[in-house]
Amino acid sequence: MSAEKVAVVVAGGSGMGAAAAKRLAADGFKVAILSSSGKGEALARELGGLGVTGSNQSNDDLQQFADLTLERWGRIDVLVNSGGHGPRAPILEISDEQWHTGMDVYLLNVIRPVRIVAPQMVKQKAGAIINISTAWVVEPSPMFPTSAVFRAGLAAYTKIFANTYASDNVRMNNVLPGWIDSLPATEERRDSVPMQRYGTSEEIAATIAFLASEGAGYITGQNIRVDGGIIRAI
Repeated sequence: MSAEKVAVVVAGGSGMGAAAAKRLAADGFKVAILSSSGKGEALARELGGLGVTGSNQSNDDLQQFADLTLERWGRIDVLVNSGGHGPRAPILEISDEQWHTGMDVYLLNVIRPVRIVAPQMVKQKAGAIINISTAWVVEPSPMFPTSAVFRAGLAAYTKIFANTYASDNVRMNNVLPGWIDSLPATEERRDSVPMQRYGTSEEIAATIAFLASEGAGYITGQNIRVDGGIIRAI
């Protein structure tokens, strides 16, 4: 078994998750990627890592992913949780089924893999968990109602987790992207950003890489906005 650091990226086949996997590999991590599309397997081959096709909505797929990672490298040092896109509609028009889908996409996408991976990190007495959330946690947007509601729940979950496992040297933080280039660009959205541009997936990946590093060893339970200044609440 390797003594090298190992990072697993859930929903890492494209977008910010894929950028995070590439950056962590460049920083020397062995990388395992789970994605539902198969793109994660292809990317993992490029990076010399482990790729598994499966869903972050399946406990069985996530357990297999963790087991294969541990079988190959014997440890998990970093868990990055990305995700997809949940239902969008005027708030009173969202059905019960759509709310449940939003919870799967934006909250349980973190809770499920953490429940599987965190015990290994506690055993190691070391680990960093980074969740990709949204800048609009503190200023919810009606454009993304299920995201706003359940990622506010994720912020609460993160604080409880951090308080519980900080003494085991297992950290959890959320990265809060604003308008990022993995999304369709519009002039109106660009103009709403004080920096007058979209952020890049690579900038999100760099923030994730920092939070995964020893330099961030005293940071846990935080929501870190990477949004060009669009949200400026304390």
